[in-house]
Amino acid sequence: MLRFLTAGESHGPCLTGIVDGLPAGLALAEQAINDDLRRRQGGYGRGGRQSIERDQVEILGGLDRGRTTGAPLALRIANRDWENVRGKEQPPMTVPRPGHADLAGALKYGFTDMRPVAERASARETAMRVAVGAVAKALLATRGVAVYSYVTEIGGVAAEIPDAPPQQLHAVAEDSALRCPDAAAAPAMTQRIDQARQAGDSLGGCFTVVLTGVPAGLGSYVQWDRRLDGLLAQALMSIPAIKGVEIGDGFAAARLRGLEAHDAIHLDPSGALVRPTNHAGGVEGGVSNGQPIVIRAAMKPIPTTVTPQHSVDLTTRLAAATSYVRSDVCAVPAASVVGEAMAAWVVAVALLDRQGGDTL
Repeated sequence: MLRFLTAGESHGPCLTGIVDGLPAGLALAEQAINDDLRRRQGGYGRGGRQSIERDQVEILGGLDRGRTTGAPLALRIANRDWENVRGKEQPPMTVPRPGHADLAGALKYGFTDMRPVAERASARETAMRVAVGAVAKALLATRGVAVYSYVTEIGGVAAEIPDAPPQQLHAVAEDSALRCPDAAAAPAMTQRIDQARQAGDSLGGCFTVVLTGVPAGLGSYVQWDRRLDGLLAQALMSIPAIKGVEIGDGFAAARLRGLEAHDAIHLDPSGALVRPTNHAGGVEGGVSNGQPIVIRAAMKPIPTTVTPQHSVDLTTRLAAATSYVRSDVCAVPAASVVGEAMAAWVVAVALLDRQGGDTL
């Protein structure tokens, strides 16, 4: 069984990750992981934290001469901002931010100071998820599976995505500060981010993740918790601020008739089965069908805003305004990279479930 755990706080000394169940013999390079970490830190609308951090992974165990050994893979990412807060007494956080985990976490764990909630619930944790996802991508690549992503909407500005291969859309997105393949929409998105920054506000948006080369037969319809689309939805929804996930046409399919919504099956001249459309997004009945897997996710605006929001001080029980904590204005481009990581992880787990072994 392939699994991972992360640990660490946003302003602690480091983030750590353990990946257990990798087959021996998988070639891994720190630089490939660092490339994805760099992509996560980019994107127009990011805050000042990204000018401090220079995320680099250290592989501390489970690797011998560049290949996995079958033992747990141990990963570490240092928090450079730790040097700015180490040894300094931090004032208690007693005013929860609407939309953040502050209040729910305080009620769950009985905290009067919500700083431990903010430290662990912070999206900073996703840096380690991206590192873990890069490991999953390396495993998938040995079987010809590739993972792509791009931004489709920011602040209500929707991109017009051309009918092009996902690798082409991804390549164009990589050259965009917004990770958007629609050059015409990007300036309007940038303007919305600038306007939100000036207003002390934040923005959300949507992104798409596509996996190609996924073999048919991953996942299962025999039990609810083995359905691949359900696992993908859970993984994407676990990313901070993600509030909606759809596979294939998703909600748009609800507005179609059955003859429009489903993908016809034909034989090509060689006798192979072909599908002229991919409304299902590569998953039918909880099982991959051999077509590209297409996932879309919606990210709400970041709950930390410069402009104060109405709240209550949990200590005094009086009305209070939230205080600003350094944050992004828009993190949708970064979230798309995290989405790649989580989707890659789910498909890697499903691949090993079906074809796995102790060595590559």
